[in-house]
This record gives sequence, structure tokens and C-alpha cells, in this order.
Amino acid sequence: QVQLVESGGNLVQAGGSLKLSCLASGHIVSIDTMAWYRQAPGNQREMVATIEKNGETTYAASVKGRFTISRDDAKNTMYLQMNALKPEDTAVYYCKVERIGYYEGRDEFLQLSMWGQGTQVTVSS
Repeated sequence: QVQLVESGGNLVQAGGSLKLSCLASGHIVSIDTMAWYRQAPGNQREMVATIEKNGETTYAASVKGRFTISRDDAKNTMYLQMNALKPEDTAVYYCKVERIGYYEGRDEFLQLSMWGQGTQVTVSS
């Protein structure tokens, strides 16, 4: 069964750094867009950064210059390097993939979108 598993969330002081990982486990054929989202208590889930299969990236204005998204397709893993963290970065961070192809047994599937379960990032002031 294919699933997305995030890791790397932690408690960190303001100004510190964290690196999040998102592993797509299972018999993965391909993944188009990969993205990080976050949701703080009482807020809507918001896009943090995206990365296309060709490496093209986009960032939310609030994280541009501080966060770097990357992917390693050989490992079916996406990363988010977060530097100069601020208390307002505190949230549950979710990974999302779009158009993920995978095998289950002999059958090939294409799922249009899939979410991970989230990892908590807390930045103390």
C-alpha cells in the first residue's frame, strides 16, 4: 500500500533550523508535483512550497529565502530545509503529491492526489 510518511518535525528555538522529509513508500512508478503545506491552529491549510518533476519550485512569500524544497526521485523522497525559523512558522506540516503512479501487485494505479499524516513543527520565541 502506498503512503506518504513525514518526519523531522520538532521543537526548535526561533532562528534555528529543521529539515523535514516526506517518503513515498510502496512500489512507486512516478510522482509529478510534490508539495509542502502547513496548518496552524485556527488557520486554514496553506501551501508552503512546491516542486515539479523537472525541478521547478514555488514558495509562499512568507518562507521565500528561508525555506528550500528539494526532491530525490531515486528515493521517492521530498525535503524541506527550514532556516531562520520564526514562531509564526509553528504548524503541522503536511506533504502532498499529485499524480502519483504506483503498482499494487500486477495492477498499475494513478492517484491524482495524496496527503501525508503531518509532522509538528514548533518554534519557540
